[in-house]
Amino acid sequence: MNPVLKEQFFVDDLSDNQKTIIQKMNTYIAQSLQGNEHSVAIIQGAAGTGKSVVLMELVRQYMTDHRYKTALVVNHPELYKAYQDLGVAIPNMNVKSIRRPTALINDAQKNHKKYDIIFVDEAHLLYSKSEPYAHYRGENQLTDLMSLAKVVVVVYDFAQVFQSKMYWDKDLLFKTIGKHPYKIFDMNFQYRMVASDEQVAWMDNLTAQSPLTTFPDNSSFEFKMFDTAGALYEQIKAKNREVGMSRVVATSGFPRIDGRHNVEMDTFSLPWDEWDPQRTHWAKREGSLTQVGTIYTLQGFDLNYVGMIIGPSFGYDAENDVMTIIPEKYSHKEIFKKRKDRQFTQAEYKEFIANVLNVLIKRGKYGLYLTAYDDALRARLLELNPTVNQEN
Repeated sequence: MNPVLKEQFFVDDLSDNQKTIIQKMNTYIAQSLQGNEHSVAIIQGAAGTGKSVVLMELVRQYMTDHRYKTALVVNHPELYKAYQDLGVAIPNMNVKSIRRPTALINDAQKNHKKYDIIFVDEAHLLYSKSEPYAHYRGENQLTDLMSLAKVVVVVYDFAQVFQSKMYWDKDLLFKTIGKHPYKIFDMNFQYRMVASDEQVAWMDNLTAQSPLTTFPDNSSFEFKMFDTAGALYEQIKAKNREVGMSRVVATSGFPRIDGRHNVEMDTFSLPWDEWDPQRTHWAKREGSLTQVGTIYTLQGFDLNYVGMIIGPSFGYDAENDVMTIIPEKYSHKEIFKKRKDRQFTQAEYKEFIANVLNVLIKRGKYGLYLTAYDDALRARLLELNPTVNQEN
């Protein structure tokens, strides 16, 4: 098994909390398989709480037991590649049962297939509306998956919702489940980052537009604020040589310069990440060190160190001492696509943009290097966190 993926998705020594969750889920799944209704098991937790580890333990348990008709689906192309790699390395695992949700739904409906258990990672990326361009003509992918399986095990993090076509909140989730039996399994322990609870709270407060404070220095998690993206990139390259899996990421909004749509700031200029059909996922490819990552290549993956460039759609309000969100500067228009079934407010669009930053800022297990495109925001963060590394 690929050692990088094994470290992220399989843990030799599960925590007591994870063991308890798995035990309770096994009991619920067993009861649901004996019942006559379509049931839903919801694994709920924030980024880095070990949701995928719990899911993969269940996948390894049920999807290698041929008494059950099972499938694993994920709507994230890079995670789909990772799960295919993992599936090849798991004894008795049928890799063909790892699918994108649209492909599974269309195939099952056409060929009248039914399942005992369908596992869904990153279920907040399921379509909650029709997407004909993506060959999905249903109205809600969770509804369709529930109709195909006795039990659907879904992983949700509502703080990772960032597009209208994949919009989910608790009200919509429970409306979709309707009168079907369900059980929520909460995960509230941070496993990805070695950061303290106070340091994770600082990241959450930043993206929630709370008053800015100094980053707490109470763990081995390494935080550095940079005055230039060029200096940040040099440090990320150094960390990548030292420990590997260190990348630069950014949020949207960088202007086109001379026809280039790169991330450009001071001496820094690199292209955005590119989707590639090769099996090796973006985060693991060494060539990705010369690109800038986004949620489309990094959501759900661990890095060792992340270099975060907060893009032009984030500014600074000196009167309230908070970071602000400027939707009109956010250039990735997928976020703003309209829906016939609901209207989104400006506040909800801002929340989508904040969620993107929150997802990316928590990718690093051991450290976060941070800078901001907006001069005022960067200056205030540097004032509060004066551990500055200048370029020579």
